[in-house]
Amino acid sequence: MAKYLSDRTKYALARMMGVTHLIQGSYYGNLSSRDCGRFVQKAIQLAERAIR
Repeated sequence: MAKYLSDRTKYALARMMGVTHLIQGSYYGNLSSRDCGRFVQKAIQLAERAIR
């Protein structure tokens, strides 16, 4: 999934979730499993809104 989102979009999602302090450059490996799940949910919601 991550390869389909731009870095700008991923960072915006992380900012909305309040986890930007865990991101190092373009490395998102410090996110917990729970945060990754929330990240994907937010990305899906954003895509669904864009379709409508």
